[in-house]
Amino acid sequence: MDDFIMQMRPWFDENEKNALVELLENETFLTEFRHTLKFEEEIKSYTKAKHCILVNNGTISLSIAAMALDIKPGDEVLVPNYTMVATPNSVKMLGAKPIFVDVEKETLCIDINELEKKTSKKTKALMFVSANGRYPSYDFRELKEFCDKRNIYIIEDAAQSLGSFYPDNIHIGLKGHIGSFSFSMPKIITTGQGGALITNDDSLAQKIKKLKDFGRSSGGNDIHDSIGFNFKFTEMQAVVGISQMKKLDYRVKRKKEIYKRFQDNLNDISNIEFFNHDFQNTAPWFIDCMVHNRDGLQEFLKDNNVGSRIMYPPLNRQKAYNLPGDFPISFEIGEKGLWLPSMAQLTDSEIDYICNLIKDYYG
Repeated sequence: MDDFIMQMRPWFDENEKNALVELLENETFLTEFRHTLKFEEEIKSYTKAKHCILVNNGTISLSIAAMALDIKPGDEVLVPNYTMVATPNSVKMLGAKPIFVDVEKETLCIDINELEKKTSKKTKALMFVSANGRYPSYDFRELKEFCDKRNIYIIEDAAQSLGSFYPDNIHIGLKGHIGSFSFSMPKIITTGQGGALITNDDSLAQKIKKLKDFGRSSGGNDIHDSIGFNFKFTEMQAVVGISQMKKLDYRVKRKKEIYKRFQDNLNDISNIEFFNHDFQNTAPWFIDCMVHNRDGLQEFLKDNNVGSRIMYPPLNRQKAYNLPGDFPISFEIGEKGLWLPSMAQLTDSEIDYICNLIKDYYG
C-alpha cells in the first residue's frame, strides 16, 4: 500500500468548513454564546444528562470537577495506574495526591478488589476511567456502595467514551457525581481541543458554571459571588462540534465494525490478544490489543506504511511520578499494549491489509 495509514487522524469535511465560514461572516464575538449552548444541548440530548457544561479542554474539565467537589491540597484521589497522564495531573494541579490502583485485565477499568488497601482517611474522590469506552466487570453499584460508605466522590473520566453506554442504557459518565468528556484530536468527535462536564446534580452544575467563568453571578456582568477562572469554550469550536455530532452515530457504528473486523481476521494468531468489548452497548475509541515482540511488530508495520501507537505506560513508572508499587496488569500493558490504526475512515481493504501484515510478521 502506497499511502501511509496513520494510527489516528481527525475527520472533517465541507460541513465543518462551511460552518466556520458562516460563523466568521456573521459573528464578531467568537467567545461562547448561542452555538456553544446548542452544542451543550446536543450533548445533553444524546447522553440524557440534565446538565452539560463545555470547557476549554478535557484535562481542565477533570480539574473543575474536582474543584466543584471541594477537593483540596493534601486530599487523596484514587486513580487507575493505567490511564492517560491527564487524569492524575488534573488533581495534582490542585495540590491533591493521586493514589494509583491497578486495573482489571479484561476491561482496563479500575480494579475494585484493590481499592480497600489504597483508601485512607484522606481519600476524598475516585477517578473512574472508562478505558476505551468500557465499563467494569463488576456492577457499578458495588463501586458506588464502596465510595458512599467512605464519603468518597466519583468523577467519571469518560474522555474515551462518548457513544458508549452501561448495560442499563445509561450513558457512561452519568453514574458518578460528575462525568467528563474530551474533544481533543483523537476522540470520536473533535473540536481540536475542548471538554464537557455532565451531571444530573443542579447544585454541582451551578458550581461548575461559576468555576469556568470567573465566579460570576450570571453572564455578562462583573459581580463575582465566588472564586472562579476562565475555562470558557469558543463559538468556533462549537460550530465544529455541532457538525461533528451529526456524524457521531455513523462513527459509533463504524468503530464497532472496525474492531470486529480486526478481531475476526486475527482470531487465529496466538501472538495477539484483543480485550473484551461489548459491541451492543459500547464503541471502542482505539483498536487496542496485547502483542508479543511489540517493538519488532511496530517497526515492521511502519516499514509497510502502517502507523501504530504504544498504549499508556504504567503511571507510577513515568518519570513525572516515579513511585514504588506492584501493578501487574498495568505493567503488562506497558510491555505489550499496542493501538492499531483506529480512525473511523479506515476502509475494509485497509484493515485486511494491516491484518495480513500482522499475519506475515508472526508467520
